[in-house]
Amino acid sequence: MVKHIVLFKLKDSLSSDEKMQVMTSFKQAIEALPAQISVIRHIEVGFNINPAEAWDIALYSEFDSLDDVKTYATHPAHVAAGSLLADAKESRSCVDFEI
Repeated sequence: MVKHIVLFKLKDSLSSDEKMQVMTSFKQAIEALPAQISVIRHIEVGFNINPAEAWDIALYSEFDSLDDVKTYATHPAHVAAGSLLADAKESRSCVDFEI
């Protein structure tokens, strides 16, 4: 099994309301993906509640293999969901590990 964890930091220039709107839209789009992408075993999106930390969004997902992660990453529904952050995202960090 591969665990795929992605962190996103949104631009500081966005208001709190703008950030929440973008984050909520992204969460809804990502969490709807299992109905469209069969290789997803589990997926969830959470919002940072600790103001001392830099990252705004955490995406956690599970797949059977790294090839399945690649299938997910290039699927048009995932690309569309990711595009919801395009203008708001300052940075992204990712780790994939096998258990």
